Amino acid sequence: FGIDVHGMVNEWNQKAAEITGRPKEEVMGHDLVAEFISPDYRDSVKAVLDNALNGIVTANFEFPLYTKAGNRVEVLLNATTRRDANGSVSGVVGVGQDITERKIAEKQSETIANDLTKLIDTANAPIFGIDTNGLVNEWNQKAAE
Repeated sequence: FGIDVHGMVNEWNQKAAEITGRPKEEVMGHDLVAEFISPDYRDSVKAVLDNALNGIVTANFEFPLYTKAGNRVEVLLNATTRRDANGSVSGVVGVGQDITERKIAEKQSETIANDLTKLIDTANAPIFGIDTNGLVNEWNQKAAE
């Protein structure tokens, strides 16, 4: 996607339309932050875009975007200054990637790790672990008794 110096959408490719469920005709000329970013992320997304307008590139900024149907999509954004032929700032080019599935997998892995830690800590048998040097690196409550 792209915005002009006033934050109005002036580029919207097929992938942006696919991810958001909003066709190009629906977003062109509209305020990206005010109209398409959830209220709790407007300030941080605006700051990233303002930085890009001031020549400061932002890489790997994560934020949620809500589709036209109301579904949450996790986006990884890189924002870069766009300049005209004279070198003057003309807007921002944003390259976003849908990382929703990755975020779901990370959350599931975190939940499993927490569950396993709780299981080890509350087991009714001593459990301990050692590293490759033979040093103890895990010790549950029962082992401490």
